[in-house]
Amino acid sequence: MPKQNILLILADPNLGLQIENSTLRPAGYEVTLVAECQTAEFLIKSNPPDFIFIGEQLRDGDGFDLAARLMESAPHIPVVFIASRSSEGLAVKAIRAGCADYLVPPVRSNDVLQAIERCQDQKKQIDEWINAETRRITIALRKRLDSLEALQQIGRTVTATLDLDKVLKSVVDAAVELTGAEEGSLLLLDETTGELYMRAARNFQDEFVHTFRLPIRDTLAGQVLRTGLPVTLDEKTPQKIKTSYLVHTLTYVPLQVHGRVIGVLGVDNRQTGHAFSEDQITFVSALADYAAIAIENARFYERSEVERTKLETILTKIGDGVIVVGHDGRLILVNHIVQEAFELGDQPYLGKTVRDVFHHADILEIFDDIKIHPSRTEISLDDGRVFNVLATPIYEVGLAVTMQDITHLKELDRIKSDFVNTVSHDLRSPLTAILGYVELIERAGQINEQQREFIRRVQFSVNNITTLINDLLDLGRIEAGFDSRKEVVHLPAIIQYTIDGLRNRIAEKKQELVLDVPEKLPTVLGNPVRLRQLYSNLVSNAIKFTPAGGLIGIRARAEGGQIIFQVVDNGPGIPPADQPYIFDKFYRGSNVPFDTPGTGLGLAIVKSIVDNHQGRIWVDSAINKGTTFTVVLPVMDQEI
Repeated sequence: MPKQNILLILADPNLGLQIENSTLRPAGYEVTLVAECQTAEFLIKSNPPDFIFIGEQLRDGDGFDLAARLMESAPHIPVVFIASRSSEGLAVKAIRAGCADYLVPPVRSNDVLQAIERCQDQKKQIDEWINAETRRITIALRKRLDSLEALQQIGRTVTATLDLDKVLKSVVDAAVELTGAEEGSLLLLDETTGELYMRAARNFQDEFVHTFRLPIRDTLAGQVLRTGLPVTLDEKTPQKIKTSYLVHTLTYVPLQVHGRVIGVLGVDNRQTGHAFSEDQITFVSALADYAAIAIENARFYERSEVERTKLETILTKIGDGVIVVGHDGRLILVNHIVQEAFELGDQPYLGKTVRDVFHHADILEIFDDIKIHPSRTEISLDDGRVFNVLATPIYEVGLAVTMQDITHLKELDRIKSDFVNTVSHDLRSPLTAILGYVELIERAGQINEQQREFIRRVQFSVNNITTLINDLLDLGRIEAGFDSRKEVVHLPAIIQYTIDGLRNRIAEKKQELVLDVPEKLPTVLGNPVRLRQLYSNLVSNAIKFTPAGGLIGIRARAEGGQIIFQVVDNGPGIPPADQPYIFDKFYRGSNVPFDTPGTGLGLAIVKSIVDNHQGRIWVDSAINKGTTFTVVLPVMDQEI
């Protein structure tokens, strides 16, 4: 065993040498003798001794003050105080300073050794107490750490799995293990019967768990369910608590979701009277919170799964084709209509890109365009079917494409067009004859004013019918592709020619025309007659619906290999509900006066002409603010 080191802090060198040479060194101790406080504190800090003897008065300070400082900086080192005289006051002062023992002159060897022995006994007792307390604290901390690790594990289980049985069983097991209980149970409220049933348990027989039912009224678990507060039972005598079994100690804590109690988590002891501590009850409450979260997550997941299944069934069984693509361009959903239409077979397609699955140029073009607003188009398949396709951007999802088979509608439209064209063509001859004979009536004899008015009305009606027939025949020729002959066209000249033909109508209504069409625009490949008809219809509409004194703007510009032409007016505008249908045949806006002349075919003709020239047309309009029609036509690849 190494020698123990004793530090003597004495101002009297004779007393110090006496104690060192006659007592301590012969007893086998290492001794260091100093006379100053500063030197002593340095030695204690750099090489702490086993025992310290301090005199009352030192060369650079007071021994009591030094002892008090040492009790703060090194309380584990026993200090023996050596007084200069025998005094009860000095003894009290030394004890208050924290000294372990107290010596008065004359200082004898036996007194010194006995003081050291007493300090050793005291130090041993302190060390044993410290070790025991350390073990106790360590055990408590380990238990607390184990509890926290168990809570962490339960938390990971809650977030990592949707298996509610597994999570709740883990919660009950952890509650039993953390509290040292004999049994554990998790009771949930049956909304139908108003009773509590055992959803998960530890150390209960399976038959008991499956048949257990507990009323809410006059039971501890029911009290927790009603009040939302924990209940603890600690009785030396077993108590029957309407749970069909006797217990010594029990704790119930509530399972709460959004302030509503949905169940109870409990632990109990039947055989022993082991009471549950506050810390254990706190941990059980934390476990109950995890259980409540797991139950709520499971309910949300179950509801979402039901809704998802319904939606998936609807989308997969619906008669229209559905394709959903994420923002990353990968397929989320392709229903059976699309699979059959594009002959995809049973290949796995979810998670693949559109180009990995589809090879139809038209459908790929739909997904290549970045869309902000819904867009509609038509695509034709190799088997002759035609689909009306609506592409709709969906925030946080991607792009949804719905495909409606309109093959039968296209066939009906073709039959109707053929019928209308045939009837219209056959009506032109009799109408021409009627108009001719009406004009000859005045030459056959004198007529009165009433007869003249009747003739004027007949002429007006025949002219309207003739205009309608001409529009129908024009539309039929355009849709049938009879006007396929195209040539190089300089649009500014056609626009100017169109405006010159309409200036009288503009002047009659005293409207202001603002023209912004540069002379140097790229040429297009088109049919000049149809292009003039296109511009004439758009400008005529603007004149017709713009009030007297109103403003009409016509502008054109070249941009990105296209010519953009716009007709702007400050008329009454087009209602939003009418805008999707204004290019349909015979459709007229709901806010157009009944007596306003027109066949309802002008914009349908415009749309057909634009489509025949591989262009696009759309409308922007607001009620009482005006309307803007925009036509985009591709320029020629090379100037001729």
